[in-house]
Amino acid sequence: CRSLAGTMLLEVFLVLGTLLIYFLFSKKKEETLPFKDGWWGRGQKPVTKEDSSIRPFKVETTEEELSDLFRRLDQARFTEPLENTCFHYGTNSVHLRKVVSYWKNQFNWKKQVEVLNKYPQFKTKIQGIDIHFVHVKPPRLPEGQAAKPLLMVHGWPGSFYEFYKIIPLLTDPASHGLSDEHIFEVICPSIPGYGFSEAPHKKDFNSVSAASVFYELMLRLGFNEFYTQGGDWGWLICTNLAQIAPNHVKGLHLNMVSVSKLGLTHLLSVLLGRYFPGLFGFQDEDVRRMFPFLKKGLYRILSESGYAHIQATKPDTAGCGLNDSPVGLAAYILEKFSSWTDMEFQNLEDGGLERKFSLDDLLTNIMIYWVSGCIVSSMRFYKENLQKGIGTQKHEKLTVQVPTGIAAFPNEILHIPQAWAKKKYTNIVSFHFMPRGGHFAAFEEPELLAKDILQFVDKVEKEQLWKKK
Repeated sequence: CRSLAGTMLLEVFLVLGTLLIYFLFSKKKEETLPFKDGWWGRGQKPVTKEDSSIRPFKVETTEEELSDLFRRLDQARFTEPLENTCFHYGTNSVHLRKVVSYWKNQFNWKKQVEVLNKYPQFKTKIQGIDIHFVHVKPPRLPEGQAAKPLLMVHGWPGSFYEFYKIIPLLTDPASHGLSDEHIFEVICPSIPGYGFSEAPHKKDFNSVSAASVFYELMLRLGFNEFYTQGGDWGWLICTNLAQIAPNHVKGLHLNMVSVSKLGLTHLLSVLLGRYFPGLFGFQDEDVRRMFPFLKKGLYRILSESGYAHIQATKPDTAGCGLNDSPVGLAAYILEKFSSWTDMEFQNLEDGGLERKFSLDDLLTNIMIYWVSGCIVSSMRFYKENLQKGIGTQKHEKLTVQVPTGIAAFPNEILHIPQAWAKKKYTNIVSFHFMPRGGHFAAFEEPELLAKDILQFVDKVEKEQLWKKK
């Protein structure tokens, strides 16, 4: 009898031991995203080692380029808008005439070139193409303190210039009334095919490709650990970078998020979240920003995504016209700076463009597209990322374990609640409803964004969260 009891006890221990070993060793290891080592230069990849030198760069334009621009502005053809349509049909040509008049008669591009060149800029060749980046070091550092490297990535139709107002708040916070407990060394690259970064010469350069290039850039600059920040395409590129190199990215800060894997819970929360918010983890502010969902979700996506469909299918066709006409280019880009800053700006005759931006700032961004001739290559980025369908890519199926901070601006095109975001970003340590601002956060509200980045990094550093991911 004792022998039987002992045997049974041994069997129980064996079963428990087997289960314990199973759970300890069969737990699926979190996958990382493979680094994409591509060749995006012309022709075949050379057998010789790539030149990895970092070369100083300055924005320069010739008199011939400016003469050509003014000739095109003078010869622009405008179409009369419908009466009382404001910006509901897109950029209103009555206001566009005023912008073009300012562009020709008052805008000082040479002065803006000096503004662009006030921060050190460089180029370096990575995977066959020249990568342009701004690299700003702190003017001063308190004794015993080291600058934290921060990679900031723009989107479309923006540029590295979006960060010019936030850079001094991060590299010299004390001089701007902010805490200097954390001081940053800021790196703002131009996405390949945007601004002064060379465009890829081959197909399939997507967000993972860009993330791999920027990862290589940061390592080349000597940064083994760094923070990343982005919105628009910068959101996806920085997300992919955190998936590729989770042990090198200390923290990921985003001012836009999106989710491509929508399940039954998401559907139910869309249908019932307004009435039972607590059931789906919604806060009152989530409900205010999301509902009624037909108006603030579905209809808004439909009304604002036509450009994306064109760019994800036939970017070169539409891009040819924009690359040939500075007025057409301005109309195309300004419309986004109106509605994406605040959808209500469509009700204004001037699109509300100067409520958050100066014409000098808006035209400087447009001029970056014009003088570099990058509008077509920038639009192609949509096709490269979306042509295979939403939810089909490996990076869309992987989660992000890197400590994540999210600044949710109220006028972002589509609000993503934390309850949705945490399915993708499993380590959200900071989620804040920002009091004002839209899609172009660093350009619109540099101080609000800087403060959120600073508090996020403070949390990550104090709790050493990157070591716990």
